[in-house]
Amino acid sequence: MADYESILEAIQSDVTGFIGASIVDLDSGMSLASRSAVSDFDLDVASAYNSEMVKGKFKTMQALKLNSELEDMLLTLSDQLHLIKVMDGGTTFLYVAASKANTNLALLRRAVNQHTVGH
Repeated sequence: MADYESILEAIQSDVTGFIGASIVDLDSGMSLASRSAVSDFDLDVASAYNSEMVKGKFKTMQALKLNSELEDMLLTLSDQLHLIKVMDGGTTFLYVAASKANTNLALLRRAVNQHTVGH
């Protein structure tokens, strides 16, 4: 888990407009590590609901008989970017939220991909 903490620390440092991030166990929906720059951004709630969304996408891919790997999922809100990056062979995922006013998708993806290599 110390490795997970260092991933989150590096992403927070690299992403201007960082709101919060967590690394989540897909099966349980529990955060294995989390970091927030905003006190009222509940990463435990986000982790649980995002885990259901990722599981749903895996089921959709299976139903469509897609022979491909899920890499990431992007959700765009009017003022935020939320990026989910599947890690550790699909057993965990990284969830990052950032302000759209302070970053863009290319910079967010670059930071996430740079710090999750090997996961």
